[in-house]
Amino acid sequence: MGVFARFSMRARFKPALTGLAVVGLALMCGLGSTPALAEEPAKQLFGNTPLPAATEARVHGFYSSGCIAGAVAMPVDGPNWQAMRLERNRRWGHPDLIALVQRLSREAAADGWPGLLVGDISQPRGGPMLSGHASHQVGLDADIWLTKMPNRRLTQSERANTSAVSVLKQGTLNVDPAIWTAEHAKLLRRAASYGAVERLFVHPGIKRAMCDAYGADRGNDRWMIKIRPYYGHHYHFHIRMKCPADSPNCRPQDPVPASGNGCDASLDWWFTSEPWTPKPQAPGTKPRPRREKTLADLPNACRGVLRAPRPASESLATYSASFDRVAMIASAVPIADAAPARAALPGLARLPIPADRPRQ
Repeated sequence: MGVFARFSMRARFKPALTGLAVVGLALMCGLGSTPALAEEPAKQLFGNTPLPAATEARVHGFYSSGCIAGAVAMPVDGPNWQAMRLERNRRWGHPDLIALVQRLSREAAADGWPGLLVGDISQPRGGPMLSGHASHQVGLDADIWLTKMPNRRLTQSERANTSAVSVLKQGTLNVDPAIWTAEHAKLLRRAASYGAVERLFVHPGIKRAMCDAYGADRGNDRWMIKIRPYYGHHYHFHIRMKCPADSPNCRPQDPVPASGNGCDASLDWWFTSEPWTPKPQAPGTKPRPRREKTLADLPNACRGVLRAPRPASESLATYSASFDRVAMIASAVPIADAAPARAALPGLARLPIPADRPRQ
């Protein structure tokens, strides 16, 4: 088995479609005033909260350790997009990010891309996810599939069970010319060109294809350097936005290099054996289980985010031309008194994850 085959196997997960019992208990008890609740895995508290905080939009913490207040939902359908994996309830983000994805859908269509299939963004209040990602916690990350949108509306079942298609040639680290097209490259160029975008995560093979297409023109360096090679990300690319101006408690990532385009020795390294070779362990050493984050590991503001009232309905928090934050906030319902707003969807016990999650 080759190095790519060993490390590109997709995980499968069993989504936790449980109710609000954990969250409700935590909130009624003051959310953290009890040591046992402070030690509850944060992914349970955030992953089982169905609606956002009905507040102004504010990001707290880092992409892989934080939360978001006042998130808005990407509409399920738009003129040039369809949201996938609806049962995960992960199409929430900062309004600047949702607006950017919608803009990308329009401008990519003008470039010849038929429409976006939008994957995971964040949970309604961000925070650690029940499965699948280490980042995506503050509403500033979005996964866009590298599969072109079909010319029809997918059913809910299709959105839950259709897998994104890898653009790599099987058993290699390079794109497959039978799958990868100039339209793929234009889509990434468009996304990376936005000033609010901090990074795009892609597979090293995709970065190499972008270098082949655009690397010779050094006038492209400004946006090309944002396209960062990393594990996975050959089924989708990952947009990461900069911290928004309205969120002083957002912790930014170190900026990308100030010069160059990334088509250098740093990219060549990904095509050696080193990145794909597991680190040796001493004989008899057992891997340490990963410690689950608790509420105490997140910014203090995340306690208030979990306590905040929710909007009266999902539609009031969905970002469209008619979105009215004043109306959303005015509709607020105390979360401890709120009935569960989303029912578990039947028949969705196991769903594929399109690609590996990015590390931070």
